[in-house]
Amino acid sequence: MQTPNLLEAKKRSNKEVLVKTNDYIVSENLKELGKDKKYFVKTYGCQMNQHDGENIKAILEDMSYTETETMEDADFILLNTCAIRENAHNKVFGMIGRMKHLKESKPHIVTGICGCMAQEEAVVNEILKKFRFLDVVFGTHNIHRLPQILNEALIKKEIEIEVYSGEGDIIENIPVKRDSKYKAWINIMYGCDKFCTYCIVPYTRGKQRSRNPEFILKEVEQLVKDGYQEVTLLGQNVNAYGKDLKSGYRMENLLEDVAKTGISRVRFVTSHPWDFTDQMIEVIKNNPNIMPYIHLPLQSGSNRILKLMGRRYTKEQYLELHRKLKEAIPNVSITTDIIVGFPNETEEDFEETLDVVKKCHYDSAFTFIFSPRVGTPAAKMEDNVTLEEKNDRLQRLNKIVNQFAKEANDSYQDKTVPVLIEGFSEKDATKLMGYTDTMKLVNVEGPEALIGKIVNVKITEVKTWSMDGIVV
Repeated sequence: MQTPNLLEAKKRSNKEVLVKTNDYIVSENLKELGKDKKYFVKTYGCQMNQHDGENIKAILEDMSYTETETMEDADFILLNTCAIRENAHNKVFGMIGRMKHLKESKPHIVTGICGCMAQEEAVVNEILKKFRFLDVVFGTHNIHRLPQILNEALIKKEIEIEVYSGEGDIIENIPVKRDSKYKAWINIMYGCDKFCTYCIVPYTRGKQRSRNPEFILKEVEQLVKDGYQEVTLLGQNVNAYGKDLKSGYRMENLLEDVAKTGISRVRFVTSHPWDFTDQMIEVIKNNPNIMPYIHLPLQSGSNRILKLMGRRYTKEQYLELHRKLKEAIPNVSITTDIIVGFPNETEEDFEETLDVVKKCHYDSAFTFIFSPRVGTPAAKMEDNVTLEEKNDRLQRLNKIVNQFAKEANDSYQDKTVPVLIEGFSEKDATKLMGYTDTMKLVNVEGPEALIGKIVNVKITEVKTWSMDGIVV
């Protein structure tokens, strides 16, 4: 049993990151482990978690499992978890309760959790105390070892916990079962060394480590051959890509090389304002297949709060970067993340945040009330902001965010824009849905044959969070 250790997860050293190309192994005796059995994987959280879920599904299918869409029909149930906010925690523990009831009626089923929550010492301690019926627990560093972990649990018939708390290496050649045939995620780096005071990610994902460009470009080139239209480059802080490589190869170089593969659309998330360079802006401006969409987390507009958060930029620096992006890329869509109610945020601090929102006119924003994460510095800060004040600030912020989101969409009325048609609309099965180059959701009337194609769509009706259009 290897349980997570918070102190180990915090450490950073100059130890060389190893690139391991032969560590994913499914031995002959494990290739039939899931024969005639079904798996159910439920993923929570960010795009990187979603992509981890794609890896997990491919690994299970290498072991002869087949996927089922319903938990009740599964022989193996796995929750791929997120640790970023308390709400995500609560959802997972609610699902663990459902799994417990299911296992009481079907003792043969195998259950487990993995991902970021599994990397938290406090979570695993709670599992050992209250949820020992689980069979497997593993973290973000050893997804490739799922076959061995699962096999050990089945042999021992008791909970098998294997969670590494080190800085992490890079494991290449893990298979992937992509959720889409038209758009794909590719990890370009792992971990984070920013240590924002509210964020658990540096502890759950390890230190910042960039993949070698040749592995990334090989993946993109294969996507092009397979007919994919869009790739999203993933990292906790993609703009810092390459800063740990000795070659001097940086994010602007990677963006340019990915654009040169000829794939129709290139996106990247998530950016940190600190590492967004002028060279990156120039590359985006000069390559039409790099989409004019930037997710640029603000978190707070108050310099005092930004310093407490450990964000390492000021309100003024953020606004200057925003100005540069808007000037260089005329039709750029910029979205953001904002936390309200950070410990001891005053009304004046909050007004500073509103001031930035009013200056930036974001296309949309993900807004949250501060959620303390065990082990982070912010969780230990004394907080004198009441929940009532936090809720009030969130509502006031959302009112302004929604206003600007609608205004941004209004500018598309009667315009013709390129849309990648991804499938059928969730709200109206008679319509198709897709996204513009600027990441606007569009519902379209048209034949099923359009799915997977980029088509020109004239916008006929605008709403706050979506638009309707017709193919032209």
